[in-house]
Amino acid sequence: MKIIVDAMGGDNAPLAFLDGAFQAAKECSVDIVLVGRVEQLLELMKKKGIETLPKGVELMDAEDVVDMHDDPANVVKTRRNSSMLVGLRLLAEGGGDAFVSAGSTGALLSAATLVVKRVRGIRRAAFGPTIPTKTGRMILIDSGANVECTPEFLLQFGIMGAFYAKRTLRIEEPRVGLLNNGTEDSKGDPLRKESYALLQAAGEKGTIHFIGNVEARDAMLGVCDVLVCDGFSGNVFLKGVEGTALFMGSLLKKMFKTNLRTKLGYLLCKNSVKELAATLDYKQVGGTALIGISKPVIKAHGSADAETVVSAIRQAVLTVNSGICDSIRDHIDEMTLPREIGDHA
Repeated sequence: MKIIVDAMGGDNAPLAFLDGAFQAAKECSVDIVLVGRVEQLLELMKKKGIETLPKGVELMDAEDVVDMHDDPANVVKTRRNSSMLVGLRLLAEGGGDAFVSAGSTGALLSAATLVVKRVRGIRRAAFGPTIPTKTGRMILIDSGANVECTPEFLLQFGIMGAFYAKRTLRIEEPRVGLLNNGTEDSKGDPLRKESYALLQAAGEKGTIHFIGNVEARDAMLGVCDVLVCDGFSGNVFLKGVEGTALFMGSLLKKMFKTNLRTKLGYLLCKNSVKELAATLDYKQVGGTALIGISKPVIKAHGSADAETVVSAIRQAVLTVNSGICDSIRDHIDEMTLPREIGDHA
């Protein structure tokens, strides 16, 4: 398997991606193509005392870089020689099995859509990060790719998310819920009500296991395996979870430093605390799959360090092995509305 990595995207590029790629090539048993300014990457290797590339790692030159301030809609035209665009073209042409980037989210979404393209019939690709819950893990879809959605988009998100959960979380019949401000079927705005009707119909046909509306607090308790929402609500939900985790972590740290007794208590439960911290650490997940694109594209965290890069590459391997792109392609008829309905959805 060959993973293409954008070496120049993200706050800590290119050093974090050089170190992460070298480590991943050793630990993940994959070949890696690092795309970026080769001269700069070789200079970094020299400073680290590395004379030759590790086995399984190759470099591909790309002189330009997508800036976080670039207009996402124009990067395909204005940044053709950037590490992101060169890497995506390589993926589209069959030069690798997946692509990983920590660059601009909007630019990656736009470029992946135009260069690698969506699975035919998919209206919008969506980010589907894995979120820890009380009972295990959950796919949140969409977490920010599509701020404005139609009911058909949410129907497709639900079905794609179920396929992804089945293959990556190993859940035979994933429970699909719709994020809403109440569990009653009458709750929500027009988007939520119309989406509910479409998801319920898909559930009655046996396409998915739809459990109805789900409130944010219940989602974190593990009542569903796939949480469907528009990108605006999903991003707010995700950032709320991350902020709560950071807040709780700071409270625990403060509590354990209170006095000698609490410090001794920390020593007794240190391993459990570390396990909890690892569960909530984005570095352990590394990246989020852009579900609906015809080939695996992974968005890594913008502040990715070497550890995060390794995790993102693992996520890319998991996504390739899941066969999610082929699964969506094979079941596209189940998530496409008749034209006369789809035009109004």
